Amino acid sequence: MNSSLAPLRFPEFRRHIIARFLYVTALRMVGTVVAYALFQYTKSSFAIGLVGLSEFIPVVSLALYAGHRIDLSDKRKLMLNGMLLYALCVAALLYCTNPDFTLQKHVIPIEWYFYFIIFCTGLIRAFVGPTSSAMLAQLVPKTQLPFAANISSSTFLTASIIGHATAGFCIAGFGIHYSFYLVLGLVLAAAFIFSGIAPKPPAAIARGNAWESVKEGLAYLRGNSILLGAITLDLFAVLFGGAIALLPEVATNLLKVGPIGFGWLNASMDIGSMMIIIFLTLFPLRKKQGKILFFAVAGFGICIIIFGLSKFYWLSFLILMIAGMLDGISVIIRGTILQISTPDHMRGRISSVNSIFINSSNELGQFESGFTARIMGTVPAILFGGCMTLLVVAFTWWRAPSLRKMEY
Repeated sequence: MNSSLAPLRFPEFRRHIIARFLYVTALRMVGTVVAYALFQYTKSSFAIGLVGLSEFIPVVSLALYAGHRIDLSDKRKLMLNGMLLYALCVAALLYCTNPDFTLQKHVIPIEWYFYFIIFCTGLIRAFVGPTSSAMLAQLVPKTQLPFAANISSSTFLTASIIGHATAGFCIAGFGIHYSFYLVLGLVLAAAFIFSGIAPKPPAAIARGNAWESVKEGLAYLRGNSILLGAITLDLFAVLFGGAIALLPEVATNLLKVGPIGFGWLNASMDIGSMMIIIFLTLFPLRKKQGKILFFAVAGFGICIIIFGLSKFYWLSFLILMIAGMLDGISVIIRGTILQISTPDHMRGRISSVNSIFINSSNELGQFESGFTARIMGTVPAILFGGCMTLLVVAFTWWRAPSLRKMEY
């Protein structure tokens, strides 16, 4: 077996990857279907932006404490409980999209039901996302961690593609409500497969209080300029380059395509990411990873600008796919840095901080895009985001020379 695929020899790692694939597919379907549904109900990209804010607030508010709890908890149990709770949230979305419910007159606008449910999913994500990353070191030997991180990233992005595209097909074929039945089945299947993994007791021994534990994790991150620089760069790139949040309006009003076209456009970045991550999994980067990271993020910003100027569906799809390739390079480099530079007893805390910088930046970026679209208009908001991404790259290049020179 190719050494880059060696982690797949371990049965528990395979279970983790399969469960992660199903779970992330479900997550992406929820994001796509909810965004499409809200735009149909409200005809406003700002409403979609508020979905991102609804998920961002609980993730950021709980992330540091979640990291402390993850380091002191059985990670398998924490993940399994999170999946089951997420299934309850999907069941709530099923109820809210039932035609008997949507056709009723409501004192509370229907979009607020969506915001509350997504807020609850944010509470769950604050624990589940970092736990999935933190437990990798308990599934494979340390020598296999860089390869395991690559496979995990590839799985994540492949699931994202299938989730986005499948959601578009489901909306077109079955409607918004029935799409959530498939989502619920995926989440329950993921929980069942994940339940076959043995308990994963904490590597840390409880000492001090939660605040002292959190401060210890933040101090470590602050002292690691390469890791801090990598996740900070990605934070602002995703924050300002979050044009994907405006796709329901772009697809409907500018490119004039239906739900299937929307689903594929929504998946285009993940298609590009999957292609490059599979390539880099088989043929890993050997040198100058720091400089490559900067060039990849800069190229991402340029792609967002071109997307904002595009009037053609095929060009928009192609340029977003290229943007996904460049983002995939960033994902691989940052994920490898995270895995190889984090001590075992701090993996929960560092992964949680990483989730604030990286995962939550998607939701905050969604809100930023919706907000700027409301003020500037859709196309100017996309162009603004791409230009700001380039400014972030230039500033980080100047302020983080150790990241620029980094190799692993």
